[in-house]
Amino acid sequence: MCGPHRRQRRYYQIREFQMASSGDELESEDPDDELELDDEPAAQPSQDPIPERLYDINEADADSKRADLVKLSINEEDAWWNQVPINNLDLSSNALTHISPKIENLLTLTVLQLHDNALVSLPPEIGKLEKLVRLNLSHNKLSELPAEFYSLPELRHLNISHNEFLELNPDISNLHMLEFLDAGNNNINTVPGGIGFLVRLTALLLANNHIKELPTDIVNMRSLQKLDLMKNDLIALPEDMGLMRKLECLYVQHNDIKELPTFEGNEMLSELHASNNFIESVPQDLCANLPHLKIFDLRDNKITQLPDEICLMRNLNRLDLTNNSISVLPVTLSSLAHLISLQVDGNPIKTIRRDILQCGTARILKTLHDRAQAKIREEGGADEEAPCSSRSSTGSQGAMNNLPNNMTDRYKLRHTRTLAVNLENLTNVPEHVFQLASSENVHVVDFARNQLGSLPQGLQLMSNLVTELVLAHNVIASVPTFITQFTRITFLNLSNNQIRDLPNEFGVLNTLRELNIANNRFEFLPKGLYELQGLEILIASENHIKALNVDGLKGMPRLSTLDLRNNDIEFIPPILGNLTNITHLELVGNPFRQPRHQILMKGTDAIMSYLRDRIPI
Repeated sequence: MCGPHRRQRRYYQIREFQMASSGDELESEDPDDELELDDEPAAQPSQDPIPERLYDINEADADSKRADLVKLSINEEDAWWNQVPINNLDLSSNALTHISPKIENLLTLTVLQLHDNALVSLPPEIGKLEKLVRLNLSHNKLSELPAEFYSLPELRHLNISHNEFLELNPDISNLHMLEFLDAGNNNINTVPGGIGFLVRLTALLLANNHIKELPTDIVNMRSLQKLDLMKNDLIALPEDMGLMRKLECLYVQHNDIKELPTFEGNEMLSELHASNNFIESVPQDLCANLPHLKIFDLRDNKITQLPDEICLMRNLNRLDLTNNSISVLPVTLSSLAHLISLQVDGNPIKTIRRDILQCGTARILKTLHDRAQAKIREEGGADEEAPCSSRSSTGSQGAMNNLPNNMTDRYKLRHTRTLAVNLENLTNVPEHVFQLASSENVHVVDFARNQLGSLPQGLQLMSNLVTELVLAHNVIASVPTFITQFTRITFLNLSNNQIRDLPNEFGVLNTLRELNIANNRFEFLPKGLYELQGLEILIASENHIKALNVDGLKGMPRLSTLDLRNNDIEFIPPILGNLTNITHLELVGNPFRQPRHQILMKGTDAIMSYLRDRIPI
């Protein structure tokens, strides 16, 4: 060999095929292409459908070694010494009933796809694939895995859903590197003790099984973010769920749960789905312990009343109480500034007229708000002991007089680290309020649903503290340059205002992860946005944006969600499809002709694929 040579990536895919004999060899004109032998799926499970050559594919065959210099000069990149070992093997969607023990020869595999076959067992030799990181065994007929399997040292992603497992093997706790486990849609009755040793696990999916009880050490999964236990036979959840402090989404619908724990410590929880159970009440402490909860699904339970403390879930977006036994809605619901969906159908509510209930969330909340204000006037002031009282008593003195309690209550500020005042028609906020909040190390500021015409000047005093700033539903027309001083901000919500642009220096906010500028008056995405290297979520729907700057978007490497619904975009550049970091793209409601609505409805993958196919060569 003379000169440098490019080593070829090896990725093989063998899906839905029929082989004439096991001696057929795999061939590929271009080693960079994935090998795909697609044909009609076999009508009956094949006894030996995989070519023997596959298991020795990392070894050079005789023909390759005999290649003369003339052949190599024509296509030197195909030479066996320029190949690299296979690391990704896709054998999914065939009718495989077994895998040969020779799988042990593929020691370099990191990804193995075996889903949608007819496998009833795996060979013990699979335990020798020490570099295996990702394994998909879903949609087979497996009821157990070989003991050697549980010694795989690098396995991080395991999918064994839609099989015939009756239990999880206790040895699963030996897979110390595991980060994702899907064992849903089996017949699992018990979860073994010791599963808590999977401390790296971020997602545990056990839906559609027959689990009646969870092991006590499941709460030791301190990295767990998503826990799916829907459609099981659970009668209770662990009282110390709060030990899973990183838990964000919990699915326990369709079980036999009668009582919810208080979730003390689960401050990161944003979604709690508990419909179709036998829950009779919502604990008061639960409301105080879940300040970041956005979705609370309690439909089809036995709940008779809601506590007034429901108002402490200040970030609640959706509350579903359908088909319970609630007769009275607490007026404190009206203080939930971010509640956009309140479902109460199927309840014997007598205190609100049926026509108001049928008008939906906004009308119900307005009715409750009017009643709350009438009660305050009737009683000569707000009850300071109420969980969500908003006004100070008439006895308050000095500069604090007649300000919302949430602004001046040191205890609440100190223990919630939150300054939240909503639905108060505020047009300005005194500077001393921010001085007080700063002294109590408040890092969340929420003035949504007021009448602020600009950002309060005193907000600058908290520029080194604030991580979340919510100013949605005001009448703000411009954003001052001092916003760029917020060196710790990760979340900024400016939606539903009258903003047309952002400061050119906006791009210095390198800690910002999520920005919501929906429902404003933007005609283009501000230039400063394209310098936000850390931005992951950008919601810019309901504006007047006319064009996309794909070159600008290329400068946002971490952007994964881009919402541009209901704008005035007339053309989608095909090169947008090359931005593979975008995994969630919303474009519905724009006047462009391509991609058509049918493509948009298929989701982000379909949209991006469509665009890539139309990039000029």
